[in-house]
Amino acid sequence: MPRDPLSAPSNQPLAATPTGGEPGRVAAVPPVVEEVLTLRIALDQDLVGEVRTRFRYEAERPFEVRLTFHLGRPDEADWVFSRELLRDGLASLSGQGDIKLWPAYCPCHGSTLHLALDSPHGSALLEASRPHVKAWLERTYACVSAEAEAVSGPTDEQLAALLAGS
Repeated sequence: MPRDPLSAPSNQPLAATPTGGEPGRVAAVPPVVEEVLTLRIALDQDLVGEVRTRFRYEAERPFEVRLTFHLGRPDEADWVFSRELLRDGLASLSGQGDIKLWPAYCPCHGSTLHLALDSPHGSALLEASRPHVKAWLERTYACVSAEAEAVSGPTDEQLAALLAGS
C-alpha cells in the first residue's frame, strides 16, 4: 500500500513552542503552523466518510490558510482561503460562492465546524472538530497577530495600482 503523504511532514518546518533559551532573547517567529486533522465528509444522504486534511499556515503569507485534502489517491486537493474567513466561520456563517463555513453542534461529535466547498469538479460538505480547528487557528495568531497581519498587506494605493494593471 502506498504511503500516506499526509503522514510525512511537508517540506517546511513546523511551528514549535520554544523552551528554555537565554533570558531576554527573543525567539524566532515560527514560519509554519501545520496540523493534520481527520474531517468527516458527507458521501450521500446516509453515508459519511473520513478525509485526512492538512491545515497549513505560513507566516510569510499571513492572510491565507491552506487545507490539503488527502483523498486516498496519489493526488491531493488544495483549498486556499483567508484566515479571517476561517476565524469568522468558527463563530457564524461566513463566506459565499465557492466556500462557506459555519459552526454547528452534533449530538455525536459535539461542537463542529462545517465547510461547504464548491468547484467545477464537484462539491463537498465536510465537518471538523471546532475545538481542534480553533486551537490550530489560535496557534497561527500566536505566530502572526491580527494586528501584524493588517499592517503587512499592500496599501490601498498599491491595490489600486494592481487592479488598474499598473
